Amino acid sequence: MKIRVRDASFQDVLSAPVMEHRDPVRPNRFFRTLLKNVCGPELKTVGFTWEQEGMERLKQDEPCLILMNHSSFIDLKIAEIIFADRPLNIICTSDGFVGKDWLMRQIGCVPTQKFVGDVTLIRDMQYALQTLKSSVLMFPEASYSFDGSATPLPESLGKLLKILKVPVIHVRTYGAFQRDPLYNNLQLRDVKVSAKVRYLLSPEEIQGRSREDINEILREAFTFDHWRWQKENGIRVSEPFRADHLNRVLYKCACCGAEGHMTGKGTQLSCGACGAVWELTEYGELAPVNPQAQETPAERSFSFVTDWYRWERACVHSELENGTYRLDEEVEICVMKNTECIYRVGKGRLVHDLNGFHLTGCDGALDYTQKPLACYSLYSDYYWYELGDMICIGNKEMLYYCFPENGENVAARTRLAVEELYRMKKPARRIIAG
Repeated sequence: MKIRVRDASFQDVLSAPVMEHRDPVRPNRFFRTLLKNVCGPELKTVGFTWEQEGMERLKQDEPCLILMNHSSFIDLKIAEIIFADRPLNIICTSDGFVGKDWLMRQIGCVPTQKFVGDVTLIRDMQYALQTLKSSVLMFPEASYSFDGSATPLPESLGKLLKILKVPVIHVRTYGAFQRDPLYNNLQLRDVKVSAKVRYLLSPEEIQGRSREDINEILREAFTFDHWRWQKENGIRVSEPFRADHLNRVLYKCACCGAEGHMTGKGTQLSCGACGAVWELTEYGELAPVNPQAQETPAERSFSFVTDWYRWERACVHSELENGTYRLDEEVEICVMKNTECIYRVGKGRLVHDLNGFHLTGCDGALDYTQKPLACYSLYSDYYWYELGDMICIGNKEMLYYCFPENGENVAARTRLAVEELYRMKKPARRIIAG
């Protein structure tokens, strides 16, 4: 999928109209049928099936909040098929509306900005549930999983459920990550996909529990490890490109500790600094290939991507604690101010350290700072709309999409740093981590 991009000066973008708020639209039967017909063929290709637990508790005409894990673009198609018999408003990233605002609204999508405070979103969800009598689909992780495990959930989620006062349905997918992991540049694998749909909480159960108890229930529901699931269930991924760009996730060598020298190509992950090579097996394990990899310290001899990524998180945390963490990258800058297009405004420099983000550029016209407590996580992405690896910062007025020249080595590391820095700066507030 691509996005409409237009070259413009930063000064011209400043005078462009901002995105106006509009109430959600209840998708009519025509658009619901259209979506079902559009989504059906791919799900048939992957042999999609689903099972239900406790769904008899949900009345046919009862609006509900659907919380779903986010593994790949097929998640939306899964939701449309499972809930085809009920009107559905979908919480979507605002850049998904660029160039197709009218259509996105007609099919029930509601725009929001990832990891940017948005009180209007709560009102939009209440409007959809109470006025439109439509169910609401939300991906509370907000971004696709990088490493195959859950990304942090907002600590305000328990409070949100108490405000909405509707049944909560949980959907977990199986095989969606294996079919199309974000790091792999949209290369699809031949993997069957399924889902489990579960009635998680009733309005009465929500009101009878504390926010902390609700958050714990959600944390448990969103705890998973796609790589271990693959191994335990014997799911075979035989494609010869399965390790392509895996260095986006595993950017730091477990053997020698060097960063920015990892290469994912074919079925192997290798380090250009020490020469260590690992094979990503057909069942999702990392196996050392050569003597260098086999000599990896025992405490860093990882069999799964998720364990390696967790070690990278710990390394970033240590760098933040001792004050050595820093991102300093030349970037190409795109800006979103409305849904007409994404504006490409020029070059700049993005710095991230213990003080947060500092973005400068456009011949001195742009100077934006963002403090560490601005948000608990980061909107960063691989191969974003086929433009490149991206880090997004900003606020309700404007979003800045930064494309580092060294993109494949920084998107994951920067997201980890944002999450760990938030934890360190605000230790009294919990993030629900999977």
